[in-house]
Formats: sequence, C-alpha cells, structure tokens
Amino acid sequence: MLSQQDLDSLVNLLKEPNKPFEAIAMQFYKLFAKPDQFKAGCVICMLLQDKLLTQTQRLVGFYLLYDIYRQDTLPTTPFVPLVVEIVEQTSDVVERKFLLQFLSSMPKELPKQSVQSFLQSCDPLEHVPIPDLDAFRRMHAESSPGVSPGAALGIRPSLNDRSDEGFWVRPDDDASAGLELSPEELTLLSLEPAWSRPVPPLLEPTVDEVFWLTPPQLLSEPLWDYTMCADTSLGAEVRELIAKAVKTPLPPAQCTIIYSGLEQDAKLVYHCGLTPKKLPELVEHNPQIAIEVLLKLMGGSQISNYFTALVNMEMSLHSMEVVNRLTTAVDLPPEFVHLYISNCISSCESIKDKYMQNRLVRLVCVFLQSLIRNKIINVHDLFIEVQAFCIEFSRIREAAALFRMLKTLEQGNAQTK
Repeated sequence: MLSQQDLDSLVNLLKEPNKPFEAIAMQFYKLFAKPDQFKAGCVICMLLQDKLLTQTQRLVGFYLLYDIYRQDTLPTTPFVPLVVEIVEQTSDVVERKFLLQFLSSMPKELPKQSVQSFLQSCDPLEHVPIPDLDAFRRMHAESSPGVSPGAALGIRPSLNDRSDEGFWVRPDDDASAGLELSPEELTLLSLEPAWSRPVPPLLEPTVDEVFWLTPPQLLSEPLWDYTMCADTSLGAEVRELIAKAVKTPLPPAQCTIIYSGLEQDAKLVYHCGLTPKKLPELVEHNPQIAIEVLLKLMGGSQISNYFTALVNMEMSLHSMEVVNRLTTAVDLPPEFVHLYISNCISSCESIKDKYMQNRLVRLVCVFLQSLIRNKIINVHDLFIEVQAFCIEFSRIREAAALFRMLKTLEQGNAQTK
C-alpha cells in the first residue's frame, strides 16, 4: 500500500492540531503525488475504521479524505460510504457535525481553521439533525463501479492487538503519540469466504416413488376443475365498489350490486378489500353498506378488530346509526356497547362549539333512549355515568327526558324489590 517512510510521514501529518486544515492539505500534496493520494486515503480509512486515531487526528484525516476529491462530484467520491457509516454510528457530536459539512456544503472559513479552533467553536451539547443518508448511498451506488459479491463479503486479513502488550501505541507516550504501523498490515486485499459446492447425493427411492413410477392401473376419466371457468367478475366488481365506497357515497344501483355479491358468495366479505382501518371512512360515506358488511363478518375471527375501529372512530350520526342497527340485529358484546356509550359521552363533554355540542347531546340522548327501550343495555351498569351526563346537560330537552326515564326505571326496580 505505502512504504514505511510514506506511512510515517502520513501519521506525523495527522498529528497537526494547531495548523490550519488547508496548510495540512498542502503539505499532504507535497508528500504524495497524484497516483499515491488514493493509497494514502485508503490508509486513513483503515486507521479510522480500526479506531487507532485520537479525536484531533480523526478530524484531520476526514478533512484530507474530503480535500483529495474536492474537485469531483460527491456521488463519485470513493470515501462517501465510510463517511455515511461513521455519521450513523459515531457518538461524538462534534465529529458528526464535522462530517455532515462534507455531505452538504463546506463552510468557507473551515479550511483556514485549525483542529483546535474548530473544537473550541463547537458546542458538544448541540443537537445535530441527520439528513436522509440513504439518498447519499443510492447516488454513490449508481455512480460508482460495481464490486463482485465475493469481494463485498470479504474481511480485513489482519486483526489489531488491543492488549497492553500491543505495539500500536508506545506505553511511554501520550494519546497523541505516533503509531508504530507496519505497511503489511494496511492492505485493500480481503479475506473472502470460500464457497463450498458439493455435488448433491443420490437419494434412495422410497416405496411411494416406486409405486408412482409403476401405477397398477390407469385412470380413464380426466379430473375436471369446475371452478376454472367460473365467472369471477362479480367479486372484482364488488372489490372495486368497496374501494370507491370508502371515499364517496354510492348511488343505490351500485349499493345493490354489493349487497347481491355478498349474498351470493359468503366468503367474498373476507376478500372485498375492507380492512378495520378503512371501516370509519365507509361508515361516514355509506353506513348501510358498513352495516351489511359487519353483519356478514359476525362470527369471524377478525370481528373484534372491526369493533375496535368502530368504537374509536369520531362520534357522528352515521356511527350511531350503524351501532344502533347492529344492536337490534345481533347480540353485541356488552363491553363494546358500554365503551361506545362512554366515548359518546366523552365526545359531547370535550367539544367546544356550543351549537355542535347541543346537537350531539340530542343525538346521544335519543340513541340511549332507543337502547334502553329495546333492552339492549342494562342501564344499571352505566347508571351513574349516564345520570351525570343528563345532569350536566339538563338544559337540553332530550337530556331531561332521558333523566326522567332513568328515574322511572329506578323507581320501578325499587318497587319490584
């Protein structure tokens, strides 16, 4: 890669914390001719990846990697992947800020600064946002030459000794001391994995295989797939209309097509494209279709997910219409009905617009009266919550009527006991 003399010169050049970056770069170009600058850059990459440099030495190395290809476009710079990787992995805020300048735009005053002055100007507690690094990877992958898959999986053929007896740092030197490196340790050659491709063995035939090769008799009649020519256009049309129904109200003719398709094929409801996430939109735009679909889904394993979506959606006339219709058609879980009522009451209490609040309170009161008359809910389970709701909105006629109904039921139960 580099001779021992060039390697020592490069290591000494990295230990210049008080010189301006541009002065260090000029000295670098005097030491290394154009053909050797890439080799020196590769050596700097290895020292950075093996974490053999101090913070100031790393910043000088990063600047040299940038300055070598300063005249080229960013996607064609060979050291972009290393910079992107270190930006993601480093915990040093100053180092990350220093590297992000290379990916965006270099400040005009940076080349005239030294490493020490740059460190003094940086706030270690400053939050540095990270841009979309995948975009830099894609640009580099599109512009750089391809690498064979085997070479891409290779690893460095040498391992660094990090023990106390290691020769990387002299024990009697400080952290910025010179590194005793061997040129043989710094190479771009990789140790690639060996791919074993043994010939597959011949397996002994089983009894079933022998029986299949020598059938005792031939089948004289073909087996016909009667579903092969079946008309699937109705299912496709229903899925298309369901996708449209979650966005806009459908005319009666198209609603009839959906009802007919769900009636003809009981399994079509599981393949019509309606997910729990889309259910609130269908309820708001086409509540009748939502009712039919939910009735067809009753008994399925996913019905609880649809109930959850229905309970958590924003309260409206259509959602109460759907819930009221379901309560009269099937037996809904009591916890679902109670949770929906609690959410309705909470929505009325949290709304700020007085007109909309009065309107929603009337709807909820009428809805609760219907559930109580039809004996869908046991009012004693929600008596305290509903009574407090009626008292809070007693100025509204429907709330006062609901309160009187609760008192009548309470007195009737007391007389029965």
